[in-house]
Amino acid sequence: MNSSITVVEYDPDWVRLFEDLRDFVLPALSDIIVAIEHVGSTSVPGLAAKPIVDIDVVVPTEAEVQTAVQRLTSLGYLHEGDLGIAGREAFIPPNHVPWHHLYVCTAENEEYKRHILFRDYLRSHPEDAKAYGDLKFELAERFRDDRKSYTRAKSDFVKGILKLAGKVFDR
Repeated sequence: MNSSITVVEYDPDWVRLFEDLRDFVLPALSDIIVAIEHVGSTSVPGLAAKPIVDIDVVVPTEAEVQTAVQRLTSLGYLHEGDLGIAGREAFIPPNHVPWHHLYVCTAENEEYKRHILFRDYLRSHPEDAKAYGDLKFELAERFRDDRKSYTRAKSDFVKGILKLAGKVFDR
């Protein structure tokens, strides 16, 4: 995977790619999942993004997290552990499928809740999605080869959106 940061205009094919990837993992997980969610910037229509689909596989309990880990490994995924986010397991995809980020967690996982809150807010607030896309283009240019700085530079914007989204969803 190339480490250089590339942000591109929204591509409606990202929805199809998510659906194809969901359909790839679904047979192995169908009896234990609560949901398979398209999250991240590629899940927001019109939003510029790094062209990498993010997927959250949601299961009911921690026991099913471990079952999902085993089953995804049998499909060729490489389990990376939680990568510092407790309760959320990360995976590297098999070589024969397009590159994507796949995570498994329970519906009570805070990172999952944050993903859904952020996605749903941006889907319903296109002006904020546009501002976020513009910021990402600017930061990708400035931090093209520095992923940590790129992510850090977005954090205030993301926190601001999550605060707004919390107000909207707390009604």
